[in-house]
Amino acid sequence: MATTAVADLALCQVEASYRSVDELFVGFPPSQLKRPEIERHLRHSGCDGPVTVADGRWGWALPLNHRNDVLGCLVLSAVTAPPEHQILLLTILARQAGTALAHIATQDHNVGYTGRLITANSGLEEMNRELSSSIERLQRQATMYEVLSAGAQLGEQGIADALYELTALPVCVEDKFGNLRCWAGPGEPRPYPKQTGDDRDLLLHQLAAQNGLARVGSHLLALVQPRSEILGVLSLRDPKNSATDEALAALRQGAKILALELAHRRTLAEMELNLRRDLFDDLLAGTDRDGAYARADALGHDLRRPHYAVVMQSAAFAAGTLASAAGRAASALHLHYLLGRQGDVTVMLTDGRPDPHALYDLITEGLGKSGTVIGIGTRCEVPDELPRSFMEARRALNIRLHSANPEGAAAFDELGFYRLIAAAHDVGAVDAFMREWLGALLDYDEGRNSALVLTLSDYLECGGKYDESSAALHIHRSTLRYRLARISELTGHDLRDVDTRFNLHAATRAWRFLSEADRQRGD
Repeated sequence: MATTAVADLALCQVEASYRSVDELFVGFPPSQLKRPEIERHLRHSGCDGPVTVADGRWGWALPLNHRNDVLGCLVLSAVTAPPEHQILLLTILARQAGTALAHIATQDHNVGYTGRLITANSGLEEMNRELSSSIERLQRQATMYEVLSAGAQLGEQGIADALYELTALPVCVEDKFGNLRCWAGPGEPRPYPKQTGDDRDLLLHQLAAQNGLARVGSHLLALVQPRSEILGVLSLRDPKNSATDEALAALRQGAKILALELAHRRTLAEMELNLRRDLFDDLLAGTDRDGAYARADALGHDLRRPHYAVVMQSAAFAAGTLASAAGRAASALHLHYLLGRQGDVTVMLTDGRPDPHALYDLITEGLGKSGTVIGIGTRCEVPDELPRSFMEARRALNIRLHSANPEGAAAFDELGFYRLIAAAHDVGAVDAFMREWLGALLDYDEGRNSALVLTLSDYLECGGKYDESSAALHIHRSTLRYRLARISELTGHDLRDVDTRFNLHAATRAWRFLSEADRQRGD
């Protein structure tokens, strides 16, 4: 019975079996093939541990013990070593078989005594029944492990479905806060009831104090806890108190498997988050092309398509809220994206050019239009160009921030005059123009810590209107008149002359544009 049961409990076969006779191992049944190499090993090295078998297979000698006596031995082989739980099942089987052999030995030694022979036979029958019962129980345990392990391949819902299959009781998986993650079986409550924070903490503490398994009302609860951190609760709904010991064992084992699944999923999520964050930061700072492609491929993002940098700010909403709205908007525009944070702005790298107005409308649709400003850079064919697109997007954002109506979106390729400023600045021409028209004011502001250039800029942006200019600068009209007179005195320019006003306006716009760009580059 023992040799027949081996194949039912584990992926093994019996190479040879022996009974212990006068401290020697004798092949039993006698009809089996002689295995000199195995018998030699048993004589010299004992009957408990690794054994060399043919073809380099895994081999193991399993003693059939009863108390301190070795009554026999099974020599097993397999392609690879069986799992730990199967080894445990085989060990239990060996003990039961050893006990059965002990009863047989007792019968043989007392064959002359009829009364004792009958007792021995009765004991043997009982042990055989126990052995059969044990084998059935072990087979059910093996089935439980197999069903739960198969369910684990489908994630937490698969584990819940497997547990429902094993217990016929509804199963629910909750996170540590009491939110429903999945349900298996009938009777799912809608909406799902959720405990208060204090009640939840008390429940988790109660479960931990009872070794992670307890009955609370009509539910049997098990902690999902891979190490010290609690990840959730697995429960069986049992209002009739009908759960068997096997159901409790399945619940406990399901909680262990679920803990490993959730811990593994969390580890993968953390790895992906770190990889995504590192790639995002490197793309904005500048990184090698092949390395960027490889890391993007690992994240499932096609970086070989043309990309655009998009930056955004909101005076009324937190960065996380803005980022979530931006992600939803990009998905609605059928754009794939990488999303992150850089300094004081939220940044999105999209695999296509988002329409500025459509993107702004979608982002502010759920947030409202309180202080949301967006800048979009130009097209990048390869990853090494993304730092340029990012700087252009920041410049577009800055121009929008300093416009008369800041809220909205601006694309760098639609800036017109400001693109000329950027191009001229790159070759040094714009700096000479600014010095020509604003040099005296720039030097004066730097030496006196004053704001004459800003005053002139706001005055010209307001079309030379005193009331609007005073309001924009938060100064009195008389203060504005004094500053304008001082500007005319320092520069020698007549602010009433049309050509002069045009050149000064261009120079102050260039100053505001490039001053903010230089500040961002310094950051």
